Amino acid sequence: MSRTADKLRKFLRPLPRAGIILLCLAAPVLAVPSLKTGPAATIEAPPLKKTGIGFVLLVSLQRG
Repeated sequence: MSRTADKLRKFLRPLPRAGIILLCLAAPVLAVPSLKTGPAATIEAPPLKKTGIGFVLLVSLQRG
């Protein structure tokens, strides 16, 4: 093989991996415009579950 072909092969070898990484990084950015705008498009965190452990902890610390 010629030296040019070896250089070209060495240059092209990491391109598929770089393309996959670039696609994974760009996917969320490209998905944002597809969201519908309006008041219903707000993304919120799920509500916290109240387990009641705070009150039990408070009472136990006051007794100790």
